[in-house]
Amino acid sequence: MTSAFKTYDIRGRLGTELTTTIAHRIARAFARVTGAEAVVLARDCRESSPDLADAVAAGLIAEGVRVLDLGMAGTEEMYFATAHSGAGGGICVTASHNPREYNGMKLVGSGAVPLPNAAFARIRALTEAASDPDPMPGGVREERSDLRAAYVSHVASLVGASGLGPLRLVVNSGNGAAGPTLDALAEGLAKGGARLDLVRMHHEPDGSFPNGIPNPLLPENRPVTAAAVRAAGADMGVAFDGDFDRCFLFDGEGGFVDGEHVVALLAAAHLAREPGATIVHDPRVIWAVEDAVRRGRGRSVLAPTGHVFLKAAMREHGAIYGGEMSAHHYFRGFMSCDSGMIPWLLVCGLLSSTGQSLTDLVGAMRRDFPSSGEINFRVADVAAMVSRVEAALAPKARQVDRTDGLSLDFGSWRLNLRASNTEPLMRLNVEAKGDAGLVADGVAEVRRIVEA
Repeated sequence: MTSAFKTYDIRGRLGTELTTTIAHRIARAFARVTGAEAVVLARDCRESSPDLADAVAAGLIAEGVRVLDLGMAGTEEMYFATAHSGAGGGICVTASHNPREYNGMKLVGSGAVPLPNAAFARIRALTEAASDPDPMPGGVREERSDLRAAYVSHVASLVGASGLGPLRLVVNSGNGAAGPTLDALAEGLAKGGARLDLVRMHHEPDGSFPNGIPNPLLPENRPVTAAAVRAAGADMGVAFDGDFDRCFLFDGEGGFVDGEHVVALLAAAHLAREPGATIVHDPRVIWAVEDAVRRGRGRSVLAPTGHVFLKAAMREHGAIYGGEMSAHHYFRGFMSCDSGMIPWLLVCGLLSSTGQSLTDLVGAMRRDFPSSGEINFRVADVAAMVSRVEAALAPKARQVDRTDGLSLDFGSWRLNLRASNTEPLMRLNVEAKGDAGLVADGVAEVRRIVEA
């Protein structure tokens, strides 16, 4: 079995779960299953990524595929290039925020649409069969870094470049792949009239990650960006993960902006442009988002956590925007795909148009809808533990929802309990209405049941 295959992408330990041989076979299987005549290829800056990308390209070429090679680029650039070029699929070699000893791949089909479960399973089966058919003619690898210019133009058109600024921002690329794309985007935005003063840090891509793995979701990784924001007197801070499909925001005081509050801000920004539009979001922490959607006279739709589910719900409901508290943000104008560059630029637009600081914009949400942040429990049987919590607490709940795991609404506080899609963990989120004490009490109550 190839353990690098996860729920909807590939992520594995180098040398055992993922090798150049396995990458070559995955690429051949991808070509056979999708039938793609052309495939976009991108890679992050990890030290192992060039060799793995070469193996993927060779596998695709062996199947007669035309490989459109972006070189080092973000996952969202692969998404855009796949749709923009009319390619039959796209592959980004990346392990995002995983430790150095890991790498992986993100795969999409035509139009940057996620692969159906059956197709992904078939790719896995063909990879595990380890057959190497005779090479087919016609395969070629083309260098297509020129597609970045079209990506920059598209993003600038979505965010309204002329309305951005004047603002000063600290931007932490984490020595990941974001730096060169950020530079190209900053240049394009400036030509469109944006007035953004970017203070760059950890900007150069470096696969040894001298300043640590770029994963700003971890609390221990946030102080360096927060301190830089305060030192620069910046209006906002932005930090990216390794393939920059996620960005994380800091207010002008260096305070980390919780994921659900960013979703609420982006929902409000879209509804200001299109009142009554549909917003899709995950069910982990919802009250701040639902409040923003209600104020914008929009429609709120819940979808299970995970990019496959959010993207499917976006397309099904014609949603203008979708967001997850884990910092994945999806945009109808961006093929219903996630982007790490569009969110912070839209928030810049909010600051510019309202004249308010980010601290002011999120202050009411922090006060009115306090939350616990995601708390992880390592338990032997996640399903059994969720059932135990449900048996103890569901009789007291006003509403029970199973869109993703178990959500219990008690009126003044709420919890969501679910199994991780990627790790053997049970994840808890608790939120309340205007009372942080209820959040602490709710966490303590679940912890008592788990530890009993």
